[in-house]
Amino acid sequence: MDKLRITGGTRLSGEARISGAKNAALPILCAALLTREPMTFTNVPRLQDIRTLLALIEQMGVSVARDEADGTVTLDAGALDNPVAPYERVKTMRASILVLGPLVARCGEARVSLPGGCAIGARPVDQHIKGLQAMGAQISVEHGYIHAASPRLKGARLFTDMVTVTGTENLMMAACLAEGETVIENAAREPEVVDLANCLVAMGARISGAGTDVIRIQGVDKLHGATHRIMPDRIETGTYLCAAAAAGGDIRLTGTSSAYLDVVIDKLLDAGCEIDTERDAIRLRAPGRLSAVSIRTAPYPAFPTDMQAQFMAINCVAEGTAIIRETIFENRFMHAVELQRLGADIRIDGNTAVVTGVERLEGATVMATDLRASAGLVIAALVAEGETTIERIYHLDRGYEQLEHKLAALGARVERLR
Repeated sequence: MDKLRITGGTRLSGEARISGAKNAALPILCAALLTREPMTFTNVPRLQDIRTLLALIEQMGVSVARDEADGTVTLDAGALDNPVAPYERVKTMRASILVLGPLVARCGEARVSLPGGCAIGARPVDQHIKGLQAMGAQISVEHGYIHAASPRLKGARLFTDMVTVTGTENLMMAACLAEGETVIENAAREPEVVDLANCLVAMGARISGAGTDVIRIQGVDKLHGATHRIMPDRIETGTYLCAAAAAGGDIRLTGTSSAYLDVVIDKLLDAGCEIDTERDAIRLRAPGRLSAVSIRTAPYPAFPTDMQAQFMAINCVAEGTAIIRETIFENRFMHAVELQRLGADIRIDGNTAVVTGVERLEGATVMATDLRASAGLVIAALVAEGETTIERIYHLDRGYEQLEHKLAALGARVERLR
């Protein structure tokens, strides 16, 4: 199993290009299931989660063509004949649930395994099921599979009990081919939801309100092919900004935007960083030891839970004490124990972590427990004295394209051990 070995203590400098957003690409690739015509996607990141999803839909009868060199993926679901997502394909990636809505809407039925993914707490799919049932789908859950069937879904007024990104995306895709109007209330407002909506509109869908908490979809009889470019990954952007902030240095990230990172950038400014933004680039300079910053995670546009681990790593070596409150997932402080192995001063009480900065961390062997926890450990390793070995980095490969190469280009001493 691959590991990362990082020798800390080097300031980061230089330029790195940000990849397409994993959390936008996954639902958008699933949107290809809604049409019989070919779809072309550009700026698709080269990640394990993307490979898993492409393998999943390929076994459904979808033609998959990929150009690894320029990040282009072409999907043709004209011959889709097997609307099943088996456990073997779904178990490693929770986002596989995103095929449920498109398959029911397009094929009239679907059989999808209950998903797996990161062990960061309960992320129930009941909101997906309730929404599809309200649209007329007959649903049963047996032997670990969701079976849904409907000759044609009907428009409905849907209110999710909790803000759910994948739930909003699944129901929005299903509603595109439903009969009549569907209104999704308490909808997720994330930029990735907006990117999916833009793709669906390019396919002929009639959607308004994406980016607000009320989305309206007028169902159409069919959707057509289109070309869509995946938005830049705001979490990857934030991760590299945090890496440079913690390790010190001067970096410029290209192919990205600050438009969806206001709260993250504000926190980095509060910590003492200097940041300049351009239309498609961000530059960060970290002049010295940073100040501790407290955060509270919440749905967009508040502070993203996917950046919590990275800021915990910053606070481990910052001056002062920070309070981190995690309100999204109940089991997302597993990285704290691993950071303590490096010498971090962290106290956990329920969904609250109190982090007191120390003068230095020391290298050790640590284990990644989920995707974003892995990123937090990488950042801590960059500032720790000596060598740190990070095990189980397959989590990193799920969400960060060529992370060790990008960090090395910025001057980090990092290598992959096989």
